[in-house]
Amino acid sequence: MAAARWLIAGEVQGVGFRWFAARHGQSLGLRGWVRNLPDGRVEVVAAGEETQLLEMAARLRAGPRFSRVEHVEKSDIPHEMVNVNSFEIR
Repeated sequence: MAAARWLIAGEVQGVGFRWFAARHGQSLGLRGWVRNLPDGRVEVVAAGEETQLLEMAARLRAGPRFSRVEHVEKSDIPHEMVNVNSFEIR
């Protein structure tokens, strides 16, 4: 079990990014959440197997159709920090 936190910058709010991330998190079987940050970035936190997290990272870098991802910052976190049983939008 592993967990990660991504901060995604660019044109990522108001373009369906949270819905996109939640849909992919759920389809990959990850636990976690996605939320908008006041500074215009989107935060994604997820826990699962390393291969699932790698696939999620690739999808976040691509983003939804109308987004423009300029920068993705990833940090590993303890999986115990992800204390939800599904993938949700916050």
